[in-house]
Amino acid sequence: MVLDISSRELFKQRPTIHFEPEFIKCPTCGSRLNVLKTCKKTVVTLDIGEFLAVEKVLECPKDGTIYRSEQLPCLAPHRCRFGFDVMVYVGKALFIHSRSDQEIIKELAKKNIVISDRQIGNLGRKFIIYLAIAQKESREKLRDLMAMGGGYILHLDGTCEKDSPHLFTCIDGISEIVLKNIKLPSEKKELLIPFLKKLKKEYGNPIALVHDMGKGILAAVEEVFPGVLDFICHFHFLRDLGKDLLEDEYSRIRNALKKSKIRTLLRQRAKVFEKAIRQNIGVVKDLRESIDNGRIETSCFFQFPSASTYALIYWAFNTSEQLKGYGFPFDRSHLVFYQRLKLIHSVLEQMMNKSDRFESKAIKPFYRIWKLLNDVCNDEDLNKSVKLFEEKIVVFDKLRDALSIALPENKKGLNDDGGENDIKTIEEKVKEFKHWIIKDKYFSKQKCYKDMIKQIDKYWQKLFSDPILVNTPGGEIFIQPQRTNNILERFFRDFKRKSRKKSGNSSLSKTLKTMMADTPLIKNLENDEYLKAILNGCSTLEERFAKIDHKKVLKILRDEQQHNERISPMMIKIIKIRNLPMDLTKLFVS
Repeated sequence: MVLDISSRELFKQRPTIHFEPEFIKCPTCGSRLNVLKTCKKTVVTLDIGEFLAVEKVLECPKDGTIYRSEQLPCLAPHRCRFGFDVMVYVGKALFIHSRSDQEIIKELAKKNIVISDRQIGNLGRKFIIYLAIAQKESREKLRDLMAMGGGYILHLDGTCEKDSPHLFTCIDGISEIVLKNIKLPSEKKELLIPFLKKLKKEYGNPIALVHDMGKGILAAVEEVFPGVLDFICHFHFLRDLGKDLLEDEYSRIRNALKKSKIRTLLRQRAKVFEKAIRQNIGVVKDLRESIDNGRIETSCFFQFPSASTYALIYWAFNTSEQLKGYGFPFDRSHLVFYQRLKLIHSVLEQMMNKSDRFESKAIKPFYRIWKLLNDVCNDEDLNKSVKLFEEKIVVFDKLRDALSIALPENKKGLNDDGGENDIKTIEEKVKEFKHWIIKDKYFSKQKCYKDMIKQIDKYWQKLFSDPILVNTPGGEIFIQPQRTNNILERFFRDFKRKSRKKSGNSSLSKTLKTMMADTPLIKNLENDEYLKAILNGCSTLEERFAKIDHKKVLKILRDEQQHNERISPMMIKIIKIRNLPMDLTKLFVS
């Protein structure tokens, strides 16, 4: 039976622990070592809690070699009071379990460890630095690990929010190991090339590349990886084609609906009906029971005019029922909203035709909504845009089906990696789609469809690949690159979700500005083979981190501090001067 006893219960007062070198004679000349000095340092570990470490430093009297304890550096980093075990605990809590600072403070308080928000932030940064150094020092082992699978397929992409820098990440599509990260002002070619050259130097040429259609990425990979098979993500390709094809008409529909103010008008009318419903809450239950019992007759609606009309209004707003989570151009919420308005308008019009069977008071709520919808549904320009938009949707969805990606019946949303069809079948279907467009008398003359065919032809070689034959220690195998860059898209979504959970803030602009570029390496800790490679014979991360030269860590911390240098407190005082421009003018004039 193992008892969970905190250090608070083990030690009534802060203990003092003495540390000395492992020998008293010089291992080189055999001379007895002299005491050079005694150092004191407060150390905090999970097992002991806070204690005073008293270290005796010895010196060889002949050559001046200094000898220190080997045990103390294994407990805590240089110039850090918190032990490696506390650092790893905080790092995992922050980045794997998405704990907030306050949650970590409470958890550690139970272990008799007092820690501040700032100290948690510092330990989190150090955890990332130690992990990055451990990966860098284990690069050969990681290359050997990827070689076991035939090499690596380089997926690359970046993410940003508002005015934040771009967090650019490279990941192996086979082992799913995050290889390298950087924060850049943008994804321009000249910024990406030095980064990709370093990656190439560290891990060699990939088997293939997979990425989106960003101009900077396309140009950079062409220069850094000439001759390497280069593929673009089918989802991004189809999305960009769809935007080019559908954006104009979709904007017209969106703007026409906005100009009509139909959403605002319907919500205002719904509030009026809501008051009537609150006065007789039982009417909602009666309406639901009537619908559940299958009595969907016109008379049923007229029995509950306010509740029925209220339900119809919010049914129109509930477009998410028809959306699949892919975003535009796959999901078209404004079109769905308009189509629902048209359907409601048609239903109400049928009711108006039967209005002589009911009292005017009963049909009044329906008439008011019908009247609101009448102008929108009879707008000639809007209907023309909708008709053309729906025509283009037929073409786009046909290509969508040919590429077997982001299909309407698929429920995976943005996690869709594409259908199970083999790449040759997909290629043949896209050829059939092209033939259909070219041979059609109407479509073949339209500029938008001609441009679509040009884009398909331009990127044809980057869309379809045969399985790649590679050599592995077990013999030759075929590898099929993934058709999408979803491995990185999912990674970024998961990263953002955890960051939002931890910070409680929906915007990640500040997080991306302040976080360390190598933070995405945390994902690799889920991979047992990766963990084994970077531990390099050690049993735990704490033990592995203790073997890293603290000078490397301090250098990275200094570089990071200079890179993220903040405005000095004195400069802040100057900036806050209300009449600063005039004061400076007077200063220079005088």
